[in-house]
Amino acid sequence: MAFLPSVIVGSTLKLEPDFKKPTLASLPLEKRNHSPMILDKALDPFNLDFREALSLIKEGEKKVESAAYVPLLQECIKNNSVSEAEAIHAHIIKMGIHEDLFLMTFLVNVYAKCGTMDCARKVFDNLPKRNVVTWTSLMSGYVHNAQPEVAISVFQEMLEVGGFPTNYTLGVAFKACSLLADFELGKQIHGYVVKYEIEDDTSIGNALCSLYCKSGNLESAVKAFRRISDKNVISWTTAISACGDNGDSAMGLSLFVEMLCANVEPNEFTLTSVMSMCCIMQALKMGSQIHSLSIKLGYGSNLRVMNSIMYLYLKNGWIIEAKKLFDGMETISLVTWNAMIAGLAQMMDLAEDGIINAHSSGIEALNTFLRLHRSGMKPDLFTFSSVLTVCSSLVALEQGEQIHAQVIKSGFLSDVVVGTALVNMYSKCGSIDRASKIFVEMSTRTLISWTSMITAFAQHGYSKQALQLFEDMRFVGARPNKVTFVGVLSACSHAGLVEEALAYFDMMKKEYKIKPVMDHYACLIDMFVRLGRIDEAFDFVKKMDFEPNEFIWSLLIAGCRSHGKSELGFYAAEQLLNLNPKNSEAYFLLLNMYLSTERWKDVSKVRKLMKDEKIGKLKDWSWISIRDKVHSFRTGDRLNPPYENIDNFLRDLDDKASTMGFELQTTLELRTEEDDEAAFPRGRHGEKLAVAFGLLSTPSAAPIRVIKSISMCRDCHSFMKFISQLTSRKILIRDSKRLHKFVNGHCSCGDFGSLV
Repeated sequence: MAFLPSVIVGSTLKLEPDFKKPTLASLPLEKRNHSPMILDKALDPFNLDFREALSLIKEGEKKVESAAYVPLLQECIKNNSVSEAEAIHAHIIKMGIHEDLFLMTFLVNVYAKCGTMDCARKVFDNLPKRNVVTWTSLMSGYVHNAQPEVAISVFQEMLEVGGFPTNYTLGVAFKACSLLADFELGKQIHGYVVKYEIEDDTSIGNALCSLYCKSGNLESAVKAFRRISDKNVISWTTAISACGDNGDSAMGLSLFVEMLCANVEPNEFTLTSVMSMCCIMQALKMGSQIHSLSIKLGYGSNLRVMNSIMYLYLKNGWIIEAKKLFDGMETISLVTWNAMIAGLAQMMDLAEDGIINAHSSGIEALNTFLRLHRSGMKPDLFTFSSVLTVCSSLVALEQGEQIHAQVIKSGFLSDVVVGTALVNMYSKCGSIDRASKIFVEMSTRTLISWTSMITAFAQHGYSKQALQLFEDMRFVGARPNKVTFVGVLSACSHAGLVEEALAYFDMMKKEYKIKPVMDHYACLIDMFVRLGRIDEAFDFVKKMDFEPNEFIWSLLIAGCRSHGKSELGFYAAEQLLNLNPKNSEAYFLLLNMYLSTERWKDVSKVRKLMKDEKIGKLKDWSWISIRDKVHSFRTGDRLNPPYENIDNFLRDLDDKASTMGFELQTTLELRTEEDDEAAFPRGRHGEKLAVAFGLLSTPSAAPIRVIKSISMCRDCHSFMKFISQLTSRKILIRDSKRLHKFVNGHCSCGDFGSLV
């Protein structure tokens, strides 16, 4: 950490509180007793274009006004041309006016803006005298060129020789402290500001607010903002952004309202920051009002603002409004395309109506990517990452393979983000071999890459490979996080490795100091339930520092039902209903448990609760995508062309499976008192219909991939095992709980799906 020299404490320096950022018009011209002359108006660089004037400067022997060099040097900044700046510099020396402080200070700025700080420093060091503008220009140059530590060194050097910093100088010093994350030094400079009572200065207050924001001290940032006497739009925007960056979106939105009441007009950065906070707060009504305000202020065609509004609409499920906004844009940048695709991808996770809307959002995201491709604009790594995530969620392997080919063609295969997205896509689409191949071929790996592959092995039932990869990860020095340990414990659960699981659980807590979260306990409870050690599973529930979630109670219900622990199962089901009174699956599961034990009073009680809570039939939907067309099936559907052959085909499969030992079991009782039609007729569950259609409609070697909106019942799970053996097909079904990969009569879940 840097420290200020003693001169800053002992001096009584006179500051310049009204000093503003120097511009070409406001930089002070050093008065000198020379009178350079222009011989002819035709030779005046002000009246020539840049190339002609530069040629004149290089060849001329006559002196010109020092101010005439300024527009030429401006062009050097615009062109980022060091060579041209050096040519002009040489002429300045040749003409003997290299002691002009204004001109040489401007030259320091030119070299800094062109990225050659060595030249800037040489000019500075050769100056016979310096003023505060010269020091500040050099400091700004170092900050601009990502050398904040040198900027602080220059600041200290200025103070040691008795230089008087201006408000702008101090602002540059604060920015350097922010870049260095040297907040202690920033506090020292703040003390200097307090001593000379200039905290109310706008530029100082803005810089302080930004400094404390980056240090995570929101309270001090807001206090610095409040002390500003003349708050401009930058002041308000800095304070509002500070709230968003430090997790207090409510305060940020409140400040925005206060800003409008103060009649300060927001700019595009204010609006995007506020829209971001509306996303976090899901403040859709306020966001739509800000949308109207943006149009009124003339930002209706501003891409940055419109992107943020579009993303807000997507995140809140307003897909039609987002598409309308997107389609109405005159120009669409790649950032806009990416925002649309990423927003639709995120909608898949946030869809309140479950997999139905999620699937629709995913298809829309793929269509948007196709439109991007047809537009001729090239996708970047963010585009590929988002669209591969969509393919993962949709189990859309064919589309994922096509995007993989585009990734190779575009040259992004070596990017670790895209590589990790490919690993996830192939894993979730059931192709663990290709996921492993992508991982092995990655030139660099991040923690996320390692974790993704470990989790993929665990989900596919390759516990040994998952644990070996975890040890490899530790061997190369990568430090696991809590998500990594979820994958490790899941692998142990699949394989029933109790001692290993408990050892890794202790390692996580003691060696890596990671506090267990719900998912870690869920893996251990899952393991004990699989092994039939129900009492130990309940013991782990008691050890948790938090209340179990719905998934854990569902695990316990399934285990109790499978292993004959009826009373514990009833208790777990009641806890689940207390946690979520609208959980239809829990009601039907509890109802079926009471029916199986002939507890008729409890059956009547549950039916009454279902009526009171208005619990209807389960929304059992299943999807299969064939040749880019999506086919959906719902339990109890009447099948019309082209699906009329499914019934006969399913009956034939039932007969063949029965000869191999399959016996159709009684599943969830899904009738209400007013409804005589069973919601789950025998042999007509949604996933059975989807799989049967897939078997009829695809080549004999093609794998079947289905998405299901609720968890599979034990009957369907057992049926799929027999069908995979009968047809020699790989059948992949992702339900609401987990991934099931059926191959030759075995499931990757370790038959845990049969407990439900």
